[in-house]
Amino acid sequence: MPSQFKKSYRFAARTALSITLFTTLVLSVFLHYLDGLVWYWLVSFSLIVFSFSFVIIQFNLERFIYKRIKKIYDDLTLLESVNLSEGPITTDLRTLTEEIDRFAKDKKIEIETLRVREEYRKEFIGNVSHELKTPLFTVQGYILTLLDGAADDKEIRKKYLDRASKGIERLGFIIKDLDMITKLEVGDLRLQFEVFDIIELVSQVFEMLEMKANKKDITLAFDRKYSNPVLVRADKERVQQVLANLIVNSVKYGSKNGTTEISIENLIKNKVIVRVTDNGEGIAKEHLPRLFERFYRVDKSGSRKEGGSGLGLSIVKHIIEAHHEKIYVESESGIGSEFSFTLEKAE
Repeated sequence: MPSQFKKSYRFAARTALSITLFTTLVLSVFLHYLDGLVWYWLVSFSLIVFSFSFVIIQFNLERFIYKRIKKIYDDLTLLESVNLSEGPITTDLRTLTEEIDRFAKDKKIEIETLRVREEYRKEFIGNVSHELKTPLFTVQGYILTLLDGAADDKEIRKKYLDRASKGIERLGFIIKDLDMITKLEVGDLRLQFEVFDIIELVSQVFEMLEMKANKKDITLAFDRKYSNPVLVRADKERVQQVLANLIVNSVKYGSKNGTTEISIENLIKNKVIVRVTDNGEGIAKEHLPRLFERFYRVDKSGSRKEGGSGLGLSIVKHIIEAHHEKIYVESESGIGSEFSFTLEKAE
């Protein structure tokens, strides 16, 4: 289907007008000195010169410049630019320049986005490979050792089977978390909203993680005594998972004899904010922007001494965003961290 063209006559009109004014001025001077100025001849001459100049200039403009502009449009529309393919093509150079500038900016943003996504994809694949490879090779090593004859020793057999079991358990955690985060990202995981007391839920999570905290002599506590329930409307199971992940992280990287403190405050009329604060290792500022990325770790060592799937904070972020709420983090290395998120307050 041939392209539609939107013609611009401004250039030809202005040029023709300039030629007409100049020639008319010259003619008026000539007639004045010859036999007097005749106005109707001067007007007629001006109209003839303007019309002739306009037609010639417009014709040449379309013939010589227009073909080049059309080629620019054809080259750009090969890149599937919706903005340039809509509507007629114009010979107005200012309009063309504006469209090309807008097109170039859009493409630059698109290219930058694709580059970031490509880097993220490469990093994600590398992280998945590393996270799965470590426990898999561990399990394989213990099993091969047992097959080579170590199974005859009951003590070694039990110890190696226990370690292999822990490796398989870690693989299970990684796969389970990957499945959950995939469902959260594509919207397949539906939330079951209900009204519940967030104070009671935090107390339940404290009881569940009490033994883990005691191993590092970390105290789990509220910032103050809450005599009245604080009712929120959310998916109770998912919020429990958020609290558990945040508190587990706080205990993992907390200081010995430290404290993990929970506070619940009214934010605005229909929102509460839940804060998880500790006085542990803290996080350097350069890590904060990427903290919620999948498999991103502040500790880049290969030991993974604290275990985990590396997906906990990413899952937390997706769960909170699935509730259409916000999550925040503030931290200073060597002082501690505070993770906070909002929830809808029940009437």
